[in-house]
Amino acid sequence: MKKQIKLRTKMLILSFTLVLLSVIVSGITMLLSVSKSFEEEIGERAIAIARTISQLDDIRTSVGQTGGEDTIQPIVERIRLSTNVDYIVILDMDGIRYSHPSESRIGKKFTGGDERSAFSELEYTSKAEGELGFAIRAFVPIMNEEGVEQVGVAVVGILAPTFQSLLQEYQYDLIFSLIWGLLIGIAGAWLLAINVKKQTYHLEPYEIARLFEERSTIMENLDTGIIATDSRGKVTFMNKLAETYTEATYFKGMSIKEIFPHTWINEQIRGKGNISNKPISIKGEMYLISIYPVFVRNSFAGLLVNLKNRSEVHQLGEELTGVKNLVAALRAQNHEYMNKLHSIAGLIQLDRTEEALDIVLDETSYEEDIVLFLRNRIEHSSISGLLLGKRSRARELGVRLVIDRESYLEDIVEGLSSGDIITILGNLLDNAMEACENQEEKEVVCLIQGKKDHLYISVKDTGKGIPKACQSKIFEQGYSSKAKEGRGIGLSSVKEIVDAKQGMIRIVSEENYSTKMEIEVF
Repeated sequence: MKKQIKLRTKMLILSFTLVLLSVIVSGITMLLSVSKSFEEEIGERAIAIARTISQLDDIRTSVGQTGGEDTIQPIVERIRLSTNVDYIVILDMDGIRYSHPSESRIGKKFTGGDERSAFSELEYTSKAEGELGFAIRAFVPIMNEEGVEQVGVAVVGILAPTFQSLLQEYQYDLIFSLIWGLLIGIAGAWLLAINVKKQTYHLEPYEIARLFEERSTIMENLDTGIIATDSRGKVTFMNKLAETYTEATYFKGMSIKEIFPHTWINEQIRGKGNISNKPISIKGEMYLISIYPVFVRNSFAGLLVNLKNRSEVHQLGEELTGVKNLVAALRAQNHEYMNKLHSIAGLIQLDRTEEALDIVLDETSYEEDIVLFLRNRIEHSSISGLLLGKRSRARELGVRLVIDRESYLEDIVEGLSSGDIITILGNLLDNAMEACENQEEKEVVCLIQGKKDHLYISVKDTGKGIPKACQSKIFEQGYSSKAKEGRGIGLSSVKEIVDAKQGMIRIVSEENYSTKMEIEVF
């Protein structure tokens, strides 16, 4: 595997390169700016000197005259030496030199190429290459004493500083700036790298990329739908299964409320507590949804939404429930039959065989009657098994469980499963039998009627009743009148299932007398 460069090293190299380039570019820019400033300053100085020279009477009267150079050259040279300029040249109107630092050039024609405008009474500066190098030259017309006629031109030249000379002059400043810039840049890069590493949990970029790819692959191949949001509820990730469940193909930037419109989630999602395996209807299908808040360094960062197809979950649940109900029924029946066998054995030992035979026949006929009734009226064997198991359990508790003869279950309402009905019926019966505890009369009456488009369940007990103040709380998760740990879950599950199908729950209760709970789903 190719060795990866660490983030800290990358940042140091990058910082060093950037600072180096920055100092070099800024140094060049500075030198160019200084050069330009020098040229402007030199131009102003040169033109001021040229103006002064052009106003001298000896210059005015001698330029253009035979032997005028003898008068002009000494004057100009004194001025050149005192002002420290590189050269001063006086020209007549034919461009002939009357002065020059090199006397051999006096009397010869000026050939700079930038002097033409000066013979038209124009005053200006230019940069051109002369005999001594690149120079800033100021051209000022020389007028006669009356000031009405031009008689010549005064040219003052000052050599411009070259880039190499400026670089040599400012080299120590540039080196000083470069060293300090590199030190500050390296220190800043080091601190930034430490901070970035801390923010990324000391992971290198390639490690973060690998983790991202791994997590994405895992998320896409889970058998549950996964949706992630930011702190504002905007969807940031959705795996393929979640897209299939919600039919949200273009989810980027969508709000979680847009994906789950007209559901309880719009209200409860505002909180930051966990929601676990709560039923929800999406596009006519029932799912179990779990919502978990995500925190990054104790700061709320968004939500993780988990979607499961409830039919698949219930398929496994029904198998488990069927086994549990069967075991419970067998255990209860075994306990009950052992008591009856002891009674029968005692009667036989007392030679009261007729009474023993009556018990056997009564029990056999009664059980056959219940089993036959449930087999003919209840189409789903798992629900029949539940009722038989609860009936045996009721006998153990000394409670008389009556299955109303008007009960039937032809089919299950669309959107519900037999597991849902088992959950509803099982929890209602358990609560009803518990309510009869410590009561003189202990009876529970159960009625179930179901078709494809309608389900009605009624469970009535002779228990202690439910106070009105508590009726609105009994469906809250965790609430229980028994005040024991692990209680208060059953009825909340019942409400979630009924609410998911927008069904109704009614409670009719008389305190210290009875309670009737009715559930209706269409």
